[in-house]
Amino acid sequence: MIELALNNIQKYYGANMVLKDITFDVKTGEILGIVGENGCGKSTLLKIICGIEGYDNGALSIRKGASIGYLEQMINFGDDFTVTDVLNTAFKDADLIYEEMKIVEKELENIDEKNLESRLKLYSNLQSKYESLGGYDKEEKLSKVCTGLNLDESILQRQFEKLSGGEKTTVILGKILIQNPDILLLDEPSNHLDLASMEWLEGYLKAYKGTVVIVSHDRYFLDNVVLSIVEIEDMISHSYSGNYSAYVKEKERALQLEMEAYINQQKKIKEMEKTIANLKDWGARGDNNKFFRRAFSMEKMLNRIERIDKPKLETGSINIMSKSSERSGKEVVNVKNLWKSFREKEILKGVNLLIRYGERTAFIGENGSGKTTLIKILLGEINMDRGEALLGSSVKLGYLPQNITFSDENKTVLDIFREDISITDGKGREYLSNYLFCKEAVFRKVGDLSGGERSRLSLAKLMYRQVNFLILDEPTNHLDIESREELEEFLKDFKGTLFFISHDRYFINSLASRIIELENGLLKSYDGDYEYYKKKKEEIKKAVKPVTKSSVPAKKEGQNIVIVPKQTASDKKKIEEEIDSLEKKLMDLEAAVSEYSCDYQKLEELYNKKKEIQESIEKLMEQYYELF
Repeated sequence: MIELALNNIQKYYGANMVLKDITFDVKTGEILGIVGENGCGKSTLLKIICGIEGYDNGALSIRKGASIGYLEQMINFGDDFTVTDVLNTAFKDADLIYEEMKIVEKELENIDEKNLESRLKLYSNLQSKYESLGGYDKEEKLSKVCTGLNLDESILQRQFEKLSGGEKTTVILGKILIQNPDILLLDEPSNHLDLASMEWLEGYLKAYKGTVVIVSHDRYFLDNVVLSIVEIEDMISHSYSGNYSAYVKEKERALQLEMEAYINQQKKIKEMEKTIANLKDWGARGDNNKFFRRAFSMEKMLNRIERIDKPKLETGSINIMSKSSERSGKEVVNVKNLWKSFREKEILKGVNLLIRYGERTAFIGENGSGKTTLIKILLGEINMDRGEALLGSSVKLGYLPQNITFSDENKTVLDIFREDISITDGKGREYLSNYLFCKEAVFRKVGDLSGGERSRLSLAKLMYRQVNFLILDEPTNHLDIESREELEEFLKDFKGTLFFISHDRYFINSLASRIIELENGLLKSYDGDYEYYKKKKEEIKKAVKPVTKSSVPAKKEGQNIVIVPKQTASDKKKIEEEIDSLEKKLMDLEAAVSEYSCDYQKLEELYNKKKEIQESIEKLMEQYYELF
């Protein structure tokens, strides 16, 4: 059954057309991805579907009675609303039914036999409605979504209005998922989620019974979730079957066919033009009108041909133009026993990290785990409590922040590039052309630049300064797919060392040769890309012996589900003894580290042993907590 259908939708803002021909349909249970450059009209399209914005021409059909949930629909709540209150608004209709049920229950206490049957029937109908609205599963649904989106107790009790924009978006996403609408419209749902939450959301959406339409630039997410793709290009929609990778292959094949058709037509046109020129020449030489008439007829045929535009197979690419950068030493970053706390909360717990020249390291972990804290320590922006964080010899560090701003948003690209560089206008323009700022583009105000263009300008400045170590914080946030691919190609050509925070798994797979995970204040290293990391995590998870929960059944009391775990005192004692033993070994290693402070080879051996023990303690602690 078709849930949603659009036919030749057109949209204007004033005299400017923003959507010319949007035509596609979505069936029940289908998950559709919408892709396209920033500013092409994707978000506008979602607003048209959910009725926030109108359209000027065409037809929009939605199945009668279908409910719609829209992620970007930010509702204003009162100042006294906590996050829990906001999430509970998802049960508004169920709560109204519940109040009606309580009224009928009161009536049934003192009802005469004459009215008993009708009130029982009403109560039964109300129960059915309450069940269909998820009333009996309220706490279970709330718990499932909160756990998946990492909305813990500290967030649930906060005032909604005091949350950051990203936190608000995550809460509203949770509210919409709890509501379980027939048609779910999501605009960049993975933007503010960490890796664990994104993977949970993928599983949730794949099991979703309704229809889902997703606007996203997250290629890994699109590959894992969607069943079809709609691309908006030049204000026109193009539909493709399959996930993102299938769409890329199909588009490449279609472009090749278009190029073949263009080449064949150009060949035919040139042959006709040559024949026309020959006929005219022959007619002039022999003073024969017959040749002129044939030439005229052929010209009419030529003019009637519908010309095929030359397909745009490739966009321009960045050409790294760094003044020959000096290579750094073998060790680029050396972090030893680094601790950092904020008030009572320990963020980094004696972490150790060695990054070598040429490594491409992705730095991952939950939101708020301390990734940015470690980077700020490396940049010298905040102080550590104790330990060491050293940059190696000849390291020239460049930093690309998550949100790129410039000293004056009214300055031109050329002005910003030259503001602390001694270079002529001409040489500056020549250099910037390698970063796709060509001709008049250098005179654009930086305030008008897109996210991808801001990244390019910042990278141009960094490369001119001959950096050989790049730190990047969520570099793909706010970039469309084309800009992400452009950045990936640039970074693949970079000859120095990369260390980057990212939740973009496609980006990580394209670049990373190593992954560092920050978890519970400690660092774990995986020598591979994201797929390798994921595989190893699964192996570790399977290797940990699962703790058996009590066979006592779940007890349903009203709307609360209580699970009583089985106490295992002997197991707890055994694990406590193992942890104590390992912690003593750890103390011995700490003493040995001080003794061999000048013997680097011995130090590296000790740090590796220390890391193994810390990982073993973590695994035991996970088992220990499972017993409570």
